[in-house]
Amino acid sequence: MHAQLIKRFKLPGLLSLSGFAAALLAATGSAQAADVHAPTFTADPCCNLCPEALDAKNYTTRYQQNFTTLVQAQGDWLFRTQEDLRTEFDTTPEGYRRMKELHDAFKSKGIELVVVYQPTRGLVDRNKLFPADRARFDYEKAVKNYQAMLGRFSAMGYTVPDLSPLTNEQQAHDFYFRGDQHWTPYGAQRTAKIVAETVKRMPEFAGIPKREFESHLSGRMGKTGTLHNMAGQLCGTSYAIQYMDQFVTEPKGEAADGDLFGDSGNPEITLVGTSHSGKNYNFSGFLEEYIGADILNVAFPGGGLEGSMLQYLGSDDFQKKPPKILIWEFSPLYRLDQETIYRQMMSMLDNGCEGKTAIMSSSATLKTGANELLVNGTNGIKDVRNGSNQVDIKFADTSVKDLHARLWYMNGRHEDLKIEKPTTSDTDGRFAFELRDDKDWADQQLLAVEVQGPEAGAAPQQVEAKICKRNVFPGRAPSTAQAGL
Repeated sequence: MHAQLIKRFKLPGLLSLSGFAAALLAATGSAQAADVHAPTFTADPCCNLCPEALDAKNYTTRYQQNFTTLVQAQGDWLFRTQEDLRTEFDTTPEGYRRMKELHDAFKSKGIELVVVYQPTRGLVDRNKLFPADRARFDYEKAVKNYQAMLGRFSAMGYTVPDLSPLTNEQQAHDFYFRGDQHWTPYGAQRTAKIVAETVKRMPEFAGIPKREFESHLSGRMGKTGTLHNMAGQLCGTSYAIQYMDQFVTEPKGEAADGDLFGDSGNPEITLVGTSHSGKNYNFSGFLEEYIGADILNVAFPGGGLEGSMLQYLGSDDFQKKPPKILIWEFSPLYRLDQETIYRQMMSMLDNGCEGKTAIMSSSATLKTGANELLVNGTNGIKDVRNGSNQVDIKFADTSVKDLHARLWYMNGRHEDLKIEKPTTSDTDGRFAFELRDDKDWADQQLLAVEVQGPEAGAAPQQVEAKICKRNVFPGRAPSTAQAGL
């Protein structure tokens, strides 16, 4: 400790600390080495949450509400009451219906879906909570309900790795960052081992080309935690950056010849998911190592539940070379009953109206305000009932990421539809979605589609739109419109 202090502290323009100490010892003459002690320091913990952080009404913005409410734990650890310490894992009947339909639609195209449903930070790291908060958190209930949700995914037909052994961990390296919702590379590694064991037991894996990979330490990464940042917004405090080992995975014993997939051809396993699957945490690399096969990773930061999935479904990679196994990673943070998401996925799974006969179509230049894009009756009244049709809208400007539309129906009813793609996504200006068919919407007859144009002062936008028959996937419950009733 003393030697380190001597090396670290210098007195500008004067003797170094070591030289100064030597001069002082010489002057005293009688000082002995045993009498020289290293300085001692005391440090209090960085921060305790302020009262404002404990009051849910102070989490006012949509983003802030993702952190309601912060809980102080040991050291710099923070937790979120609603997300990290949840005990319920569930969705609505509509959410289950949509998830089942999605699975069956993929399966009809020969694609098996693997759901990687992350355990929460509370399930994994409850030992970081202070005793009183640990006692309030019903861990046994949370584990039971988490495992029950895994069982529900499995009952729908998904392949579901059981990640419950990762809970209540007592590992040397943290699974999650202490002030951030993301897992560390060590958490990604431990998850990948369990996922790989499950994938290798799948019948579809038998015919996939095998390849050996190895992971190695590549450096260090610094994480400024989102929970720490939120505490800073509410309390005016700041936290130290947490540094963590970072890894990279490469083909074993192969020269770096620029051939991304070597002799194995195109990967037959694809990973979609959230920012947890991004390159910082090397989840896809660890999967390659433990599975022993190439993986196409299309996940990107900020993609949320559906961002990378939708981007991938609209790509040539998927439409021309669909995988045999699709690994979908997401957390309990995301609601599974967002019907607009499924309407897009189901449409893009068969490439929207691409290559299909259009029932209605138009091209237009959008100006500021509402623009009437498609009108049923312009060339005669068409049978455009929701339960059997879909819409495909393409902007000439591929950077367009938002669509605000109003769909009018023959009986005067309307639906306001908002689709906002992640700012981090590589978009193509395309928005394909099925018409709404939940509850009593399936038999609604479409009258018109209005689209909001650019903001005031912006250049007009060129757009093309089509309506065509939607995909008819095996096992999908037919609406009365599809049945011809």
